[in-house]
Amino acid sequence: MLWLNNIAYTYWGNYPIVVYLGILTYLLLLVTAAIPQMNRRRWTRIPIKYHIILAYITAVLATIHGLMVLAGYL
Repeated sequence: MLWLNNIAYTYWGNYPIVVYLGILTYLLLLVTAAIPQMNRRRWTRIPIKYHIILAYITAVLATIHGLMVLAGYL
């Protein structure tokens, strides 16, 4: 887990990579949740398959983010 800790807390810009990954995961979560709302209000018509794909990507990124954070404490 040392290699994961080294990757997670490598600084890129002003913050470690784990911070950027957490922000990206949160934004993907918001976009995934917004798709059904936008479809229901008829603002857009995005097929459900894209919602499901985004949900899988969000789950994978959240898992990687969680493992990176846990690697810092183990």
